[in-house]
Amino acid sequence: MCVCERERERERERCKASHNMTIRNVLRDHGQRYRPRMACLKKAEKVVLEMQDPTTGVKLQPQRLVITTIPHAITGEDIVVWLADRFQIDAQEARSFGSMLVALGYIYPIQDHKRLVVKPDASLYRFQTPYFWPTQQWPVEDTDYAIYLAKRNIRKKGILELHEQEQYNHLHKWMNHKWDFIVMQAKEQYRAAKERKKPDRVVFDCQERAYWVVHRPPVRTHTCMFLSLQKTFMIFTQQSIMRPRVKSSVSIGALVKYCATYKGHDPFLSKCLPSNPWLTDDVTYWALNMPNVEIPTKMRVERWTFSFGELLSDPRGRDDFRLFLKKEFSGENLAFWEGCEDLKWGTAATMKEKAEQIYKTFLARGAPRWINIDGKTMEITVKGLKHPHRYVLDAAQTHIYMLMKKDSYGRYLKSPVFKETTKKAVCPEEHKFSDSQLEQNARNRRPSLSPIIIRQQEQEQKAKMAASAPVDITQVMSKLSQQGKEAPPRRTSALCKHTLYFCVSHMFDVFGNACFKI
Repeated sequence: MCVCERERERERERCKASHNMTIRNVLRDHGQRYRPRMACLKKAEKVVLEMQDPTTGVKLQPQRLVITTIPHAITGEDIVVWLADRFQIDAQEARSFGSMLVALGYIYPIQDHKRLVVKPDASLYRFQTPYFWPTQQWPVEDTDYAIYLAKRNIRKKGILELHEQEQYNHLHKWMNHKWDFIVMQAKEQYRAAKERKKPDRVVFDCQERAYWVVHRPPVRTHTCMFLSLQKTFMIFTQQSIMRPRVKSSVSIGALVKYCATYKGHDPFLSKCLPSNPWLTDDVTYWALNMPNVEIPTKMRVERWTFSFGELLSDPRGRDDFRLFLKKEFSGENLAFWEGCEDLKWGTAATMKEKAEQIYKTFLARGAPRWINIDGKTMEITVKGLKHPHRYVLDAAQTHIYMLMKKDSYGRYLKSPVFKETTKKAVCPEEHKFSDSQLEQNARNRRPSLSPIIIRQQEQEQKAKMAASAPVDITQVMSKLSQQGKEAPPRRTSALCKHTLYFCVSHMFDVFGNACFKI
């Protein structure tokens, strides 16, 4: 082997050794050096600079946190109000935008460090120092993170969060050759921090912790800075490849067919029979199309034939389909589907009880209305019922829906039940109104009262009826005395005061009339 080749081999060994000694970041830095991401961050930075404007920005003022006064603090409510007013958006969208600024690291919370969101209340926040902004081009190093964890370990005396303890042990293992230097730097920073004033110490601690929560989040936590654009592009590409492709002529033909099918049922393209109630003040259309009307219209029955979803979305069509299923002894399928819909759109308080009741009625062994689903769907459903939620029965509901669509729906359209309904369906004739009648209706039309005003009028009417009704004084006084014995003494409510005053005044009127007659 010649000298040059020997030297190249030594250089290769040195490079390999130095590469093995280099500590690489555990997480890839997909943050600020991506050009599309930098454009987004620059826009967010402009918004933050506007928010910090002393005249038109968010109001900064000292806020008290327990016994410490935090300088230049803002509340989550002020952030949401300013964003909604600046961009003319609703409160929910402004809250989402504020949470994005917090997740990017431009604003950090003072109290709740684990949740990088904006709360629309009196929770305290501060603007992050520009040194920690993600638009800065310096990389996030594991050495700095190790110093931060070592400093927290000294301050907390070994009591760290679970994910911080895991990262601390991992970095200690990988940086064992320079761990003494890391601990020395951590002790020096801890000593310098103790010399600061307490408000400055609290602010700097919150700044540093928020920065590392953004750039070194807990395991299985998604943040804005670690979403790789390359990974997003790969997911989008895979979904696009899996999506079925059709020719443009086929898709345009399907669109034309859909428009031709629904043309007669579109009130903008066809007449509203028998008349448009918004123009003529004739309520016949509403009466014929009530949810559970006895005899539906032909146009309504025709709509049931378009798709199975149209049939189930109409309460009258669902009743007709239920009658057909009862004759086929399979009414439990539709009952189960309706129970799942009630669970999905019902109140949260009764959610657990409804899920258990549906399971006992339709899915449990020996259930009174047992339905037939495959073993895999049953396994998914039973596993989900251990922690029930609104969509816990989605797999079983989809299975039953497809079963009814592919099997029962086709037979229903050919059944005597549907033919009888079609035969009885009415076709209303058009009500013709002259131009003068329409003008008169428009002239007499007035906007309806607000529900608040109607509610106030009802309350006033009830109060008048109660005041005009005869009052038995002995009965009222006996009830008041019984309440006084049973309950502890308390302030008399406004209603009791009003009733007592009315009774006394009524008693004086009776005695006055009697004396006048005497």
